[in-house]
Amino acid sequence: MIKEKLALVPHLPGSYQMKNKDGVIIYVGKAKDLKNRVSSYFNGRVSGKTAKLVSEIYDFEYIVTTSEVEAFVLELNLIKLYDPKYNILLKDDKTYPYIEYIAKPYPRLKIVRYHNLKKRDNKLLFGPFPNAYAARRIVNLLNRLYPLKKCDGHPKEVCLYYHIKECLGYCVKDSPLESIKEMENDILGFLRGNDTILKDKLLEKINYYSNNLNFEKAKELKEELDYINVVMDKQKVELHDFVNRDIIAYYLDKGYISMQIFFIRSGKLLGHHSDIFPIVAEEVEDVETYIVSFYQKHELPKELIVTSNLDTELLSEMLNVKVVHTSKGIKKKLLDMAKTNAKIALENKFELIIRDDKRTSGANEELKELLQMEKLDRIDAFDNSNLFGSFSVSGMVVFKDGKPAKKEYRKYKISVDKNDDYHTMQEVIYRRYFKALLKKEELPDLILVDGGITQMNACLDVLDSLNLHLRVCGLKKNDKHKTNELIDSLSFKTINIDPTSNVFHYLTRIQDEVHRFTISYHKTIRSKGSIASVLDNVEGIGSVRKKELIKKFGSVSKIKEASLEELMEIIPQAVALNLQKYLQEMSK
Repeated sequence: MIKEKLALVPHLPGSYQMKNKDGVIIYVGKAKDLKNRVSSYFNGRVSGKTAKLVSEIYDFEYIVTTSEVEAFVLELNLIKLYDPKYNILLKDDKTYPYIEYIAKPYPRLKIVRYHNLKKRDNKLLFGPFPNAYAARRIVNLLNRLYPLKKCDGHPKEVCLYYHIKECLGYCVKDSPLESIKEMENDILGFLRGNDTILKDKLLEKINYYSNNLNFEKAKELKEELDYINVVMDKQKVELHDFVNRDIIAYYLDKGYISMQIFFIRSGKLLGHHSDIFPIVAEEVEDVETYIVSFYQKHELPKELIVTSNLDTELLSEMLNVKVVHTSKGIKKKLLDMAKTNAKIALENKFELIIRDDKRTSGANEELKELLQMEKLDRIDAFDNSNLFGSFSVSGMVVFKDGKPAKKEYRKYKISVDKNDDYHTMQEVIYRRYFKALLKKEELPDLILVDGGITQMNACLDVLDSLNLHLRVCGLKKNDKHKTNELIDSLSFKTINIDPTSNVFHYLTRIQDEVHRFTISYHKTIRSKGSIASVLDNVEGIGSVRKKELIKKFGSVSKIKEASLEELMEIIPQAVALNLQKYLQEMSK
C-alpha cells in the first residue's frame, strides 16, 4: 500500500504526516520536494529514532503547498494541532527571564517571563538572561542606587523606602520630572550596554559611605561593584555595533543534534541556550524547524547569524528578521565558538542521554514486550488519598513514551467522602473517561491503578459500562510496601517483576509520581478545610463540643499546639487523644 502511494507523490513542496496503525499522526514534516523526502524514509538506510519512527508507520498523508514557506507554516500548525509523538522539539516550554522597565504611572523595574509573545508588545524589555540570579541581582542593585518605586499597591503614607531615600514617595508626593528623567536615562543607558554609568554611580555611593564612616554599607557596595566587573568582563565580545543578535550553531553526531544559541545584546554576550535532541527527519530540516519553534516562544533580536548550510531566505521569511551567514571576522569566531560549545555539550552529555533513553523510552518498550502489547505510547496512572475517610481525592498522571506529560495531569475531588477505595476508583475512572469520550480526547494504551484486584475490578466495571476496551494493570506491593508484582486485566495473572530491571524502576517512578501528585493535592484540600469541617471528622465531637473548641482555640493550628490537658478541659481524654491523632495525620 505504501509503495503504491509513494508512486503518486508529486515533486512539489508540502507537508507530510506519518500515521500508525490506529490512524494516529505520529510525525509531521515539511519538504521542498515531497516525493524525494517521503521516499527517503522507505528507500534509504535509517537508524536511531528515524528507524523507530519508520517501524511504526502504517500509512502517510501529504498536503501540497505553493512554496516551501507555506509548507513550513503548515508543518508548525499541524504539530501544534496533533502534538505528534516524534515531533519532540521544544516541549519543555522553558522561557528565560527579562528585565522590564515600566515608566508609567511610576518608574520601576521587575523580572518577567512572558510565555505569550503577544504580551511582550510595546514593553521595554532587556535580555534574555539565562542566569536568572544575575537578572535579580542587577534589578536589586538598581533599586538600591536609584529611587524607583519598590512597593506594591498605593499606600496612603510614605513607606520606609522613602525615609531611607530609595524612593521618591510616588504614591503620596509629586516627584520632579527632571530627576525622574535623569534616573531613567541612567538606568536605560546601563541596560543598553553602557556599564560605566552603573560603575560610576557605585563608586560615588562607596565614597559617600566611606567618608561618613559607614564602612559596612561601603563594603556591601564594593562587593556589588566587584560582581558587576566580573559579569561585564565575562560578557565582553569584540563587536562594536551594539546590534542585538543571536549566534546559532549546532553539532551532529551519533544520531543526535546539539544546538547552541548565543544571546548578544548591546555588544555583550548575556548567555546561551543549549539543547540536545535525536534526529528524526534530516539534519537541515530538523535544525530549521527547531530554530523557528524556538523563536515562537522567545524574543527575536535584530539579526540571526547561522551556519552556511541553513536556508537564510526561508528562515528570514518565516521569522520576519534578518538571517545571515558569516565567513570571516569576529562573527565567524563567535559562530565557531558556538559550534565548539555544541560539540562539547553533546560529548559531555551523550552517556547521560543514552542512559536516560534506556530508563524512559527503553523501559517503556520493555513493558510493552512484557505485556505483549502492539502499542504503548501513553499510560494513565491513578492513585486515591483520604484521611479517615474524609477529604477524599484522586490524582492522574500521564507518561508518554516513558516520560511524564505534566500538562495532561488531572486532579479529582471525590464526592464519596468515606474510606471506600472501590467507589472512589469507580468515580474517578468514570469522570475521566466519560469526559474523554465526550471531548474526543486521547485515550491511553494502558491504565495503571495503585492496588490489587479490587481496584482493577472497579476500573474495569466502569470501562465496560462506557464500552471502552482498555488494558488495565494493578501495581501490587509486598510486605515491605514495595511494588513487586503487576496484575494484568487480560488474564488476571500476576507477573513478578525483577527489582533490578528497567521495568521495575519505571513502574516505581510512575507509582511515586502519581502518589506525590495526589498527596500534594490532598494536602492542599486539607489546608483549605475550615476548623468546623475538621472537627466534624473526629468521632466524639458533636455540635456542643465543636462550639466550645472553636470558642476557646479559634483555629486548627491553635488546637494542634494545645496540650492534652488543655483539650481535656472541654472534651474527654479518649476524644482528645483521637483529635490529636487526627491532626497529626493531617500534617503528614
